[in-house]
Amino acid sequence: MKVRDLITEAVSGVGARPARTVLTIAGVVVGIGTLVTTLGVSATAGNQIAGRFDAATATGITVHVPVPTGKDAPPAVSWSAPGNVARLNGVTAIAAWSRTPEGRDLPVRANAVRDPTRILDRLLPVLGSTETLPAATRASLAAGRFFDAGHVRRRDRVAVLGALAAEQLGLTRIDNQPAVLVDGTAFTVIGILGTVGRQDQQVLGTAVILPWTAADDGLDLGPISTVAITTALGAAQLIARQAPVALDPNDPEGLEVDAPPDPASLRGGVARDVSGLLLILGLVSLIVGALGIANVTLVTVLERTAEIGLRRAMGARRRDIAIQFLLESTVIGLLGGIVGASAGILAVVAISVVKQWTPVVDGTLAAASPLVGALVGLLAGLYPAMRAARMQPVEALRGPS
Repeated sequence: MKVRDLITEAVSGVGARPARTVLTIAGVVVGIGTLVTTLGVSATAGNQIAGRFDAATATGITVHVPVPTGKDAPPAVSWSAPGNVARLNGVTAIAAWSRTPEGRDLPVRANAVRDPTRILDRLLPVLGSTETLPAATRASLAAGRFFDAGHVRRRDRVAVLGALAAEQLGLTRIDNQPAVLVDGTAFTVIGILGTVGRQDQQVLGTAVILPWTAADDGLDLGPISTVAITTALGAAQLIARQAPVALDPNDPEGLEVDAPPDPASLRGGVARDVSGLLLILGLVSLIVGALGIANVTLVTVLERTAEIGLRRAMGARRRDIAIQFLLESTVIGLLGGIVGASAGILAVVAISVVKQWTPVVDGTLAAASPLVGALVGLLAGLYPAMRAARMQPVEALRGPS
């Protein structure tokens, strides 16, 4: 046979039994879909669960301080207040800073020469910080050093640049003691930040960081706007409740605190993620089983057309034929549910023994599994049963065409 004839015969064979072909194709589709869904959902749920555990191990707290209502109003948090928090049991590092308001960054340039043909000013966020900022934000230094308590006390005009800020200003080295002009005031660059470990403080990478005393003198950045706290593992929730009182005893509710999630809520979230993943996989498996039952029942109907014709000729009603095949598919589903529930319980026990876990089996789910299997079999047998019931006795007695 020619290739063209072979293709024609194959297409004709596929189209000869369209219902059976559709069910078979649906089985393959669901099977491949199950594989893709399993891998995709597993990866997605894995990332979700990993993200929750990252949140659990996070020990970072951020306190946002409101802006004073008036120009002469006292600051909500004084620059000495972070020392009160540092004395709390469980605090490993704390830093405070003020910064330019959102949308009102200051012009910064690294060249004092004015060139009308070039735009040298960069609008960057400027921070006036305590010397403990790297420890509290888990920031590393790519070059140079960070300013210390001496710089703060002496009100030295020094600056540390974030990595992106240094790149925008064209500064890659500090051994020649470069200077930057922040809103026209010169500051000597003594360091460049590297990576910032805390994800909620990535703004530091684009900022110009100054000692808060020098920033207050030359730029009038104002009082503390942010306090970053790093705690020991497990102490974040307690410190999140104590820090506002230590920072502002008069009005602790006025401070906004961002803290890691509570371990109890984390546990519930992880449990829901895992349960949702397994539920999706279980439903997909049920669909595969239902298509298998439907396909087998349809094949049975096609193979027993003579029997169906004989029963109709002897007086069996359409309803009797339909009920017969529905009962067969329901029994198949019921047996599958019983065997599946038993196999599932044994698998849970076996895996728990190997992994040295404590097996946990939902008794209600195990008891309901045979009923679920019977329902799946009943639904899967609807089309084949209707197909059998619609057969005319004379046509059925001729057998399959």
